[in-house]
Order: sequence, then structure tokens, then C-alpha cells
Amino acid sequence: MAAKPGERKLQILQTVAQMLEQPKGEKITTAALAARLDISEAALYRHFASKAQMFEGLIEFIEQTVFGLINKITQEEKSGVKQAEEIVSMLLSFAQKNRGMTRVLIGDALVNENERLQQRINQLLDRIEATLKQSLRMAATQGEMGAAVDVGAHANVLVCYVIGRWLLFAKSGFAREPMAQWPAQWAILLERKN
Repeated sequence: MAAKPGERKLQILQTVAQMLEQPKGEKITTAALAARLDISEAALYRHFASKAQMFEGLIEFIEQTVFGLINKITQEEKSGVKQAEEIVSMLLSFAQKNRGMTRVLIGDALVNENERLQQRINQLLDRIEATLKQSLRMAATQGEMGAAVDVGAHANVLVCYVIGRWLLFAKSGFAREPMAQWPAQWAILLERKN
């Protein structure tokens, strides 16, 4: 029975993500992907013009999921500090649930791939940082943080923390979970004075 047009494409992306979940992190080749799917490499290229397009599909999934959740948080949560906390928590949780995507987010899976893929991840991180900066600016105006707090520096520290937790997770073979010690670490990260 033939798969519907979008089903095979989705199956290919899911298989790439599953292959990225392997702690050894071998380079994904179209030959290995085709073998895993039990199809020819030519069949892969009927759905994606290149391996870079497959990674773009994964990045699009990450962007849609992450920013869909961020928009929900910023619409529902009125406290700037709580927004920042929930966004960081969501980013850690997303990685914990999506190991293969974590390797894309830290750029590990993009080594030796098209440079524009890493640029897209960098843009995604810049957008996250801008959103955190907005939440922290709102927190300062709400009196939840000191008015003199450098929200730009604080947002950057939060993004660096998230990337560090993602990196530790991937490099530990997915043993050191991003959410481990989260409440205690948030208390350290949350600077309300100044």
C-alpha cells in the first residue's frame, strides 16, 4: 500500500531524528538512512533534494514547536519572571524529550553540513534570547526585578545556560538530563536585585 504524499516525508524526518538519538553520534549518510527505511537512496531524493533539506525539515519542526510553546507561555503568563522561567524550563524539557533534536540544536548534527543550517539555529537562538529579554524587561517594569538589572545580559546568561545544559546532555550520551537540578539552578539564575 503506497504512503500518502506527506507520510513518507514525515517518516524520513522521524528516522533521521531517531538516528540522531544514538549516543555515539555517527554521521548520518543517505545510504544509512535509506537502509534503515528499506528504500533506495533515489527514493529519498524524490522527497528531499539534499540531506541539507532533511535537516531543514527538522529545524522547521523545532522552530514551530518551540515558538508555538513560547507564544502560548507569553500569552497565558502575565508575570515576566514566570514567563522567563517557563520558557527556559520548556527549552530544557524539549531537549530531554527530543534527543535527536538536541544534537541539531547544539550544531553537533550539522557539522560538515551546509553552513546555512547552523545559521538557522543561530537565528533561532537569537529569537529565543530576544523573547527572554522582553520577558525580563516586563519583569523589571512589574517590579519583579530591580530596575537597574541589565536584561540583555541576563537574557544572554539564560540562553548560555540552556545551550550548556543541551550540550552536557548530548555529550554525556544523553545521561545527564537537562531538567536535573532545574529548580535549584533557576533560583541561582534568577537575580532580582540591583
